Amino acid sequence: MTPLTPMSKYRQLRDDEATSSPTLMRRRSTSQPEVGFESPAPSAASSVSKSRTRKVRRKASSVKLSAAALWRTVVDAFGRQKASLSPRSVSWSTPDPLAQYPQNITRNQKYNAISFLPTVLYEQFKFFFNLYFLVIALSQFIPAFKIGLLFSYIAPLAFVLLVTLGKEAADDLERMRRDTEANSALYKRVNTDIEELEYLEDGDNAFEWVKSADLQVGDLILLEKDQRVPADCILLKTSDASGTCFIRTDQLDGETDWKMRIAVPTTQRLPNLSSLVSYPASVYAEKPSKDIHTFLGTFSSATAPQKEPLTIENTLWANTVVASPGILTALILYTGPETRAVLNTSFPPQKVGLLDLEINRLSKILAIVSLLLSLLLVALDGFKGAWAVTTFRFLILFSSIIPISLRVNLDMGKTVYSRQIMADQDIKGTVVRTSTIPEELGRVGYLLTDKTGTLTRNEMELKKLHMGTMAFAGEEGMTEVRRVVREGAGGDSTAGKGRDIGVRVRDIVFALGLCHNVTPVLADDGGVEYQASSPDEVAIVKWTAQVGLSLHHRSLTHIHLHLDSIRPEPASSGWSQNVQQLISPLSSSPTHTSAPLLPKILSYKILHTFPFTSESKRMGIILRDEATHEIWFFVKGADGVMAPLVRYNDWLEEECGNMAREGLRTLVIARRRLTEDEFRSFDQIYTEALVDVTAARGDKVRNALRKIEHDLELLGLTGVEDKLQEDVKLTLELLRNAGLKIWMLTGDKIETAQCIAVSSKLVARNQGIHIISKMTDPIAALDELDLLRNRTDLALIIDGESLHTFTTHHKAAFISTALLLSVVICCRCSPTQKADMTYMIRAATTKGRVCAIGDGGNDVSMIQAADVGVGIVGKEGKQASLAADFSVTQFSYLTKLLLWHGRNSYKRSAKLGQFVFHRGLIISVMQAVFSAIFYYAPIPLYQGLLLVGYATAYTMAPVFSLVLDRDLSEDMALLYPELYKDLRKGRSLSYRTFFTWLTISVYQGGAIMLLSLMLFETEFVNIVSISFTSLIFNELLMVAFEINTWHPWMIYSEIVTVLVYIGSMWILTTDFDMAFILTWNFVWKVLVITAVSALPLYAMKLVNRKLNPPSYTKIMD
Repeated sequence: MTPLTPMSKYRQLRDDEATSSPTLMRRRSTSQPEVGFESPAPSAASSVSKSRTRKVRRKASSVKLSAAALWRTVVDAFGRQKASLSPRSVSWSTPDPLAQYPQNITRNQKYNAISFLPTVLYEQFKFFFNLYFLVIALSQFIPAFKIGLLFSYIAPLAFVLLVTLGKEAADDLERMRRDTEANSALYKRVNTDIEELEYLEDGDNAFEWVKSADLQVGDLILLEKDQRVPADCILLKTSDASGTCFIRTDQLDGETDWKMRIAVPTTQRLPNLSSLVSYPASVYAEKPSKDIHTFLGTFSSATAPQKEPLTIENTLWANTVVASPGILTALILYTGPETRAVLNTSFPPQKVGLLDLEINRLSKILAIVSLLLSLLLVALDGFKGAWAVTTFRFLILFSSIIPISLRVNLDMGKTVYSRQIMADQDIKGTVVRTSTIPEELGRVGYLLTDKTGTLTRNEMELKKLHMGTMAFAGEEGMTEVRRVVREGAGGDSTAGKGRDIGVRVRDIVFALGLCHNVTPVLADDGGVEYQASSPDEVAIVKWTAQVGLSLHHRSLTHIHLHLDSIRPEPASSGWSQNVQQLISPLSSSPTHTSAPLLPKILSYKILHTFPFTSESKRMGIILRDEATHEIWFFVKGADGVMAPLVRYNDWLEEECGNMAREGLRTLVIARRRLTEDEFRSFDQIYTEALVDVTAARGDKVRNALRKIEHDLELLGLTGVEDKLQEDVKLTLELLRNAGLKIWMLTGDKIETAQCIAVSSKLVARNQGIHIISKMTDPIAALDELDLLRNRTDLALIIDGESLHTFTTHHKAAFISTALLLSVVICCRCSPTQKADMTYMIRAATTKGRVCAIGDGGNDVSMIQAADVGVGIVGKEGKQASLAADFSVTQFSYLTKLLLWHGRNSYKRSAKLGQFVFHRGLIISVMQAVFSAIFYYAPIPLYQGLLLVGYATAYTMAPVFSLVLDRDLSEDMALLYPELYKDLRKGRSLSYRTFFTWLTISVYQGGAIMLLSLMLFETEFVNIVSISFTSLIFNELLMVAFEINTWHPWMIYSEIVTVLVYIGSMWILTTDFDMAFILTWNFVWKVLVITAVSALPLYAMKLVNRKLNPPSYTKIMD
């Protein structure tokens, strides 16, 4: 029988353990152990130590496990556990049994067994009309206030609450299911029990399968490709000899590019797993932090006198996914609530739409109307007897004025709108993540947009190379660069004025090919992909490959470049000398009359890398040329930070401005040759700074870099183009015509933002532009505000520094002035400034809602701060789209999302809300007339199932079908964006329309009740069936009169409702006398009552429409 390999055993045992309880693997194997994890037989000299340690560890382990099980039970029942937020020293060889750390439990549930009911009920009853009905329902348990059947008051409220409770419970159960799935995922935990070391040589018994929830701080775990990292870890060892691996972080930071991680050098050098387990070392880690981009820690060992610094490159954060093949060995540092993923998990407050707030205000007015009507009836009766009790009984009778079904109807309508948006094939891929605010899309007044990846595609292409006295651009220029690189160039490549042009070109091309953090990886299709955190770097590396210098391989310690075959020319030093020496390293003379073709692979050793950060705005790398042994320091970054670091020149600032005006993203490239002494001095200072775990670490690192970041040789300037998104110009034009004021909030420089604003038509062709830059004087800022108040036609461009000055010293004046401008562009904005600007606009404006759109993690705060947040799924990942209320795949989708779906959602909800109000008002007016005629007695006109059926079976379907209505076609809405302006005025649901419907309800309720009494005075015992039938048919007619565009479901709902009502007459025999109803006398009189109550209003509507046509007819005419 063929023995199983260790890896096949791992997979087989994993599958077995997935269907059974985890157990310790103790099988022996005669097969060869896996590469990197083989172990020699342990020495017998430590047998005594093994025995003592085994007892202590087992006892501590049992205590920890039993306590953990009890703690998890408590946590699951009562809520989330809290993070300790303290620094710690973690060792896998000698763990501290007294250390207290939270369990590694993922918990995203909103509720627990105790908090579910009170929390959900609070969220419901904080709205006035829900609280109103709760009081009404509870009053029926008091005999003096009881009117009619208790069921008719309790049932509607109970139905609404049960629907809400069911929905919340279902959502939370789904979250619990996902949590359980994550907590139950099995992982390989290395068995660090010393008595088991003798078995580690077999490979398969080196670990045990445990659930993610059972992992603890100090555990060693083994991770494989495509496996989710269960906790925050330090990478100790990889099966790859280079000690590197790649992880996917899109579920943590939203970025789709892979990140390279590096194992701790000391542990990576250990020969096998058993030597790692027995290695006496510990890791000092900072206290848990939200910052996913930095980490402070040190690695120390009893066998090494000097500590090793640990940075973000050594970490594996929870919820990242291993992308590299092979096996990773990691040490758990933080678990559960202490992980970066959990600490960055926020639950922003639920957004409430303006329409909901308006309806809540109108509900309060209706409550006042109900109270006044009750007092009026009591006053007309002379305040006789217990008039206070009578007043409250009238309040109960008129409780239908505030219909409890309103919330259900509106929520169901929002669901329909959300489904329609996601089903729209013209904006395919759109996702509604917040279904409570689709009406807000129809009332947007301000649009705040990011630039890169939002207005542009985030698809970079190097378009221009500038070196002061010369520039290369276009196909012809790049062809020349390609020729120079491939053919080589003679002359001295050292810094100097007389350097040959060809050598200068090759110098900058080599610098661009080396100064980056790009790594080539093998794609699934067999090709090569470049992975980096910035699309700019990928674009530049692809360009260098096009001109003849491609990135062949990159590891933790080396970079190998592939240079196209060329024949050498004489050179004395520098990179040309590098090429000459590669031809014949032992030759005393680098010049040959008949030289062979150059080797294609050039090798450089990486000594240090300095990644790009938002604070430094540059990245650097120190390399040793393995052919010449020269040490070079390369830096590239933004012109603002690079200008002070390079030698004096008279062209950098001007050319950066020129490129920015062309819409190109600029990067300055510089270098410096370091002597051995310079490098050794820097290396010592820099290493000492890295191992510092105090707050001064950052300052020490910056001070160390200053020793080499000066007197840099300026090589040149690159211009990278970021192409505009599809249909951006048309979209911005349509939105501007719709009355939206558009602001661009970007972190880019002024010149680039200005160029994109002009090219995208955000700024009109002949529109004036006013730029405010580096404004720090509060007095001068006032003068700028005075100028802008008199020139509101200007487009304002302001940088982050000036913005800080204005918002600090003249906040109110600045925002009030800026709101008058048609276009505002804020450059060099931090994420915090973006969010602050959003809050300020929301607080200062009453002309529409604020919508924010972006695609990157730096836009999340702005998106969440806006009334409506829209995220674009782009090159930077999904972080913005996941945090947004609406997710789209293109900026141009905003047009239809706002102008069509926003219009329909708002208009439909406004009409639906008002009609539900009307439905409650008309029956309350009828009750008031009935009570006034019958001696002001608080006796209900309709009871039991009639009252419940009125708001459900008899009218709900036709009324709810209004969510399918539309006042104009989609083509008209998109062709005439000016129609959108009227929506922001809120005329569809206002105090004017509310009191109009109130008047209609008074007229119709009075007409139905009075005519019923007049026409059926001899059949008074049938007043209920007479008036109620007229009421139902009146409501069905009113729905029909309000429809602008008929939908098949509207017709079906009307017909089915009539049939249901007629059929119920035979069931509700206590309310309907069929012998009387099936007479012609009943039929014609009901028709007369219905016609008198409904037809005059329809005639008035036609006349008013003729005299005052809707705005869209005027525009279309």
